Amino acid sequence: MSSLTQRLEGAINATKHEFSGLRTGRASADLLSPVMVEAYGAKMPLSQVGTVSVADSRMLTVNVWDKSLVAATEKGIRDAGLGLNPSSDGQLVRIPLPELNEQRRLELVKLAKKYAEEGRIAIRNVRRDGMDEVKKMKEDGLGEDDAKREMEKIEKEIEGFIAQIDALLAAKEKDIMTL
Repeated sequence: MSSLTQRLEGAINATKHEFSGLRTGRASADLLSPVMVEAYGAKMPLSQVGTVSVADSRMLTVNVWDKSLVAATEKGIRDAGLGLNPSSDGQLVRIPLPELNEQRRLELVKLAKKYAEEGRIAIRNVRRDGMDEVKKMKEDGLGEDDAKREMEKIEKEIEGFIAQIDALLAAKEKDIMTL
């Protein structure tokens, strides 16, 4: 049961991480977490080539450590599909956050729902694995009543984690739509 709980918490954390990358109109360093930069012949996360900071509610800055990577950093941010247009000022890359229009907000909500569904699928896969394990234990001599209790325990645990995903989605949706 503890390994199932660990996997379920992993699914929740993965969903939270996906949600953190969705833009809500306020500047957040997490917004740039999916950005990969072509550096030294390999793709690297932005956090490994510079320091991301929040200048104000509508501006992010990246202080690139190696001056030769400034152009690659700008390109990585543009290519990340976040709808951002960075500009450099020496080793500092400024990223203004444009206002979100209604259409873009609806697209972000749709994306949030997709991430939530992926989280639910991961949780259902854990449920399936847990149920299979109980069935296997039943074949190995676990009593009928004990097996049923274990299955009910797993089901109750799953319902709680799916409710967490739904609550995360509702909060993110509200965050995106209200500004």
